[in-house]
Amino acid sequence: MTTMKAVRIHAYGGPEVLTYEDVPLPAIAEDDVLIRVHAAAINPVDWKIREGYLQGFIDYDLPLILGWDVSGVVEAVGVNVTTFKPGDEVYSRPDIQRDGTYAEFVAVKASEVALKPKTVDHVHAAAVPLAGITAWHCLFEAAQLSPGQRVLIHAAAGGVGSYAVQFAHWKGAHVIGTASARNRDFLLELGADEVIDYQTTQFEDVVNPVDVVFDTVGGDVQERSWQVVKPGGILVSVISPPPEEKAAAHQCRSAYVFIQPRADWLTEMAQLIDQGQVKPIVETVLPLDQVVEAHKLSQSGRTRGKIVLQVRE
Repeated sequence: MTTMKAVRIHAYGGPEVLTYEDVPLPAIAEDDVLIRVHAAAINPVDWKIREGYLQGFIDYDLPLILGWDVSGVVEAVGVNVTTFKPGDEVYSRPDIQRDGTYAEFVAVKASEVALKPKTVDHVHAAAVPLAGITAWHCLFEAAQLSPGQRVLIHAAAGGVGSYAVQFAHWKGAHVIGTASARNRDFLLELGADEVIDYQTTQFEDVVNPVDVVFDTVGGDVQERSWQVVKPGGILVSVISPPPEEKAAAHQCRSAYVFIQPRADWLTEMAQLIDQGQVKPIVETVLPLDQVVEAHKLSQSGRTRGKIVLQVRE
């Protein structure tokens, strides 16, 4: 077997540049594992790279396989790998500078791989890594969220937001989320203490000062968020760097997060999932050859939880 099915882009552009085709099977380096992909999740960074927005930040050689969330089974290991063996069920957020996971196989550094949660299938496990690591990094690494603190999570029903709500609740924080009215009960079930309908209410009019604002929207939402951060609190964004002068003017801190692979955090998340503390939320499952529809759904910005491509049963 020398080829596999994969989705690549040969040029930057709209969803129409996604091409489902035969490509060479990836070679593995001495520190890699070769994963037989069962499922790969869609993330906003995928279509941002497809559109060319990250040119100059990350320079790719085209054609490129997109996708940086995976759950599957180890097919082979490099000569230096002792932590995994063929047959292990694993998940990963691989290095975004390598070919991705919209494929039947992907080569990933063993240091970026963790054993998948035992209590969920590959489709739900694939929905965890990138969004889970993002929420974990922002809440616990950047913001140092602690029990009893108040946190405001924007777009709380989205892929990242739904994990942030669950992680913050697990940590013992008071969780406030912004979302549409249809997601109110959903977020309360995940552990939110308050849900604000952003379509009818300006959050800054009703939110008492919080210790942490987690911004997954940017723009005007980020700008208005300064009004609700306590002095000494923090505004953390994954969309655009909050201006330091704004933070200084409001006597608080700011942080911008662009995540890297973290297998150790994935191991902790797998334990929380297996303990029933956290559940991956998957709204839509599509086959790999329907990736164009998956990207259109992701770009709509109206999904609950994650969109996942199922590569094999």
